[in-house]
Formats: sequence, structure tokens, C-alpha cells
Amino acid sequence: MTELVRTVLGDIPPDELGATDYHEHLFQISPLLPGDELDDEELSGREAASLRGAGIDAMVDATPTGLWRHPEATARISAASGLRVVMATGAHREAHYPEEHWIRSLTAAELERRFTADLLDAVPAHDGADRGREALGPSGEPVRAGLLKSGVGYWSISPFERTVLTAVAGAHVRTGAPVMVHLEYGSAAFEVLELLAGMGVPPGRVVLAHADRNPDPGLHAELAAAGAYLGYDGMARSRNRTDSELIRCLVEAAARGAAGRILLGGDVARRTRYTAYGGMPGLAYLPRRFVPRLRAEAGDELVDRVLRANPARLLTWG
Repeated sequence: MTELVRTVLGDIPPDELGATDYHEHLFQISPLLPGDELDDEELSGREAASLRGAGIDAMVDATPTGLWRHPEATARISAASGLRVVMATGAHREAHYPEEHWIRSLTAAELERRFTADLLDAVPAHDGADRGREALGPSGEPVRAGLLKSGVGYWSISPFERTVLTAVAGAHVRTGAPVMVHLEYGSAAFEVLELLAGMGVPPGRVVLAHADRNPDPGLHAELAAAGAYLGYDGMARSRNRTDSELIRCLVEAAARGAAGRILLGGDVARRTRYTAYGGMPGLAYLPRRFVPRLRAEAGDELVDRVLRANPARLLTWG
């Protein structure tokens, strides 16, 4: 199999991916985020253009099944902005889905079939119990997902979350697609890796989103030594932790051997935090504010690894 990165506009060689923001959301509606809906194509397109204009070449849209991902609009935004977009399939942690949500009634085998079809055939134009028609890009090509996502709670894995992890693992085994796992406050990292490894997903194909919410460089070095990628995406959240703390943690973890496993993303994810929707700091905060500080502290080589080499390696199929 030829090595490739699967974007919403088609497959590209890994060396064409460029500087990559590993975790954002162009569209998202969740009952956990009332008033923070990302649901306007024009405004989300403007926000994507701001990220591209600030020097980011590609991003992962981490909105999974059933949370108002919008594949056709995402493909149009990618084409108009020049921002390469890798779209997620899979499902989030249980709290994002009300008890009556259709996704909670599906078995692991049914979810695996859906996720695999999203990766190999096309994402549905609109998520629902009935997949309906396939999403098509601006030139009529099928819009495919390029990454699998799952999520767990704070030091807990509910039965639904275990079902999703099982389905994600099955789809990974069938396709080789990379896997993102949402960790609540960075908890249960080794537990998730061990569970996935037992189902055929090696740690080297997994990125642990929000690893930096538990800013422990020793732990991060251990996770990296096990092969996992570490998602640093908590910048611009000084109410919880300053950017300087994250930079110190990242630099120390890199010095302890994790440099080849760290990824950067903003996970801004809210209407009230997108400049195009009238909020702040916006998607461009990562490249305009955080990356220059990291570069001044750690140098060009580390920045190039976390923005270019590492995400290209993780997102490559084959």
C-alpha cells in the first residue's frame, strides 16, 4: 500500500501535509456546549482561512459521528481556503450523546461497519440512524474520513465508550487509519493504550488528546516511550494553566525523549472562542501566539518536529 494521508479533498503524500494543527473543529453541536454551536459555513470558513493565513497548512477536524459534523461544507471550506483537512469518524465520550441518541443503540459491530465505510467509501452527508446519501466534495468526489476518534471519561470507561473503542479498534485493523482518543483531563492514558493494544491497535498509531491537561513531563516521556503520540492542545486557557507552563512541560518532556511524539493543536471548539463568530482568541492563536513563544524557548528543530514531522507520521496510512 502506498503511504498516504486521507483528506476531505482526496489522498496526498505525507510530505505534502505541511504544518499541521492536529485538533480543531469547524462544525460541532453538543448538548455539553449550549450556546457554543459551530454551525455556520461562512463563519467557520472565515476561521479556517485565518488559520491558513497564519501559516498552518493542514488541520484535523476532530468532530466525530453524531455531533453535527458537516462533510460537504468542510470540503468546500478546504477547497476555498487551501487548508488541508483530515476529517474524523468514530464517536466521542458518552456525555456528548443524550440517552435517546441513535448512536447509543448500535452494537460494536454496527459501529465498526459505519466507521470503516466513512474511511473507505464516504462519510454520510448527514449523520443519522440511516446513513443516507454519501457526502460529495466540490468536484463531485466522495468525502472520506482520515482518522478514527473515541473518548473516555475522567478515570472511567463506560460501557458505551468501551463499545466505541472496540469498534474503533476493529476499523483500525481493517484500514490502518490512525486513532485519536479524548482523555478527560489527561487521565487513564496507559489504561486506554493497553485496552486498544489488546484489540490490535499499537500505541504508535494512537494520539492521546489533551495529554497536556495532566502536565506531567515524566508521564509524557513514559507514554512516548511506549509509542503513543501526545496531543498538546490546552493553550490559551490561562484560567486552568498558563501557556508558559505548557511550554515548560513540552520542552522537558521532549528533553526526556518525547520530542518525536508530541503534536500541537488548539481545540478551540467553541463559538465564543472563534473570532469569526465574534469571540476570541480564535484558531490563529496557536500559530501566531503560542508557536513563536515555543520557538524562542526550544528552537526551530523541535517546532518543526511537532508541527510537521510528527503529525505527518501519525496521519499516514500504509
